[in-house]
Amino acid sequence: MPNAGPSSPPAGGEGAGGHLSDTRGRSVSYLRLSVTDRCNLRCLYCDSRMRQWLKHDEVLRYEEFLDLMGLGVRLGIGKVRLTGGEPFARKGFMEFLEAARERFPTLDLRLTSNATLIAPFATRLAAAGVARINISLDTLNPATFARVTGQDLYAEVRRGIDACLAAGIRVKLNAVAMRGVNDGELAGFLGLARELPIDVRFIEYMPMGGSEWKPEQVWRATDILAEAKTLAGLTPVTRGGGDSGPAQMFAIEGGAGRFGLITPLSNHFCGSCNRLRITSGGVLRTCLFSDRVYRLRGALRHPKLGLGHVERILRLASQVKPLGFELLAARRAGQGVCGTAMSAIGG
Repeated sequence: MPNAGPSSPPAGGEGAGGHLSDTRGRSVSYLRLSVTDRCNLRCLYCDSRMRQWLKHDEVLRYEEFLDLMGLGVRLGIGKVRLTGGEPFARKGFMEFLEAARERFPTLDLRLTSNATLIAPFATRLAAAGVARINISLDTLNPATFARVTGQDLYAEVRRGIDACLAAGIRVKLNAVAMRGVNDGELAGFLGLARELPIDVRFIEYMPMGGSEWKPEQVWRATDILAEAKTLAGLTPVTRGGGDSGPAQMFAIEGGAGRFGLITPLSNHFCGSCNRLRITSGGVLRTCLFSDRVYRLRGALRHPKLGLGHVERILRLASQVKPLGFELLAARRAGQGVCGTAMSAIGG
């Protein structure tokens, strides 16, 4: 791993002007960093089947990600989630994560992965202080998995889940809820959450740009919950004071794990949104549903601009952070809510 020493503070001093916030009173405390746009799966809803990958010099270097993380910490970021693509598809990712932990020992560092490549690294992840991992898994049927992802790697995902649990890492399974794909598998997922100490969360299928989304494929949370209540005893989990996450969680009677719903379509959570996204190419997105972006890579690499200018961009962009549900309501029927595929945004 190349030198990952501390960078110079931005112009104006560390944390000049306070934390990031917008005109609606929302503060930013959560940063999602996509370390690569490459993935070894080709999921239907991610639209990575026909994409052209970024060129090598268009992708931020690990040292640049560390600098951005340092800037984020100075601006009040307390949680960073590393995503892709698939993070482990990028060479040296584990070493980068360990360097991030060494440099930011108190940061809440999390990971999103498809788990196909994660099993050999589970103990190192736990040693690096990664206590929570989100794993994307839309089906418990190997044949359906191959159809959705384009790869026959279901067994590798299950090995990755088991390895993470054995290492003491808390696992959250995220399943995109799709009629005609996995709407017959709710009992199986609830059974998995009864057996294992994991959170199983169904996410409403979002109309992201360029994907194969169709309105009739949306399996809404109200329907999922109604069916789930016929299959298990569910008790709503009261949110903790610092919980601003999007999931509505339920304890499962007699279960080791929990069940949850994430409802970007039917019950938005824009009012409590506390996150920013930076893509592997150095593009800042303040809202998943907006195509308004802010390009950071040029400033980050400019000898006379650097992190000081990046900070100014972050502050200005955060002030005008939109409400995603308004963008969703304004879209034309059948169109994606933004023109960018999920695979290009990251996680």
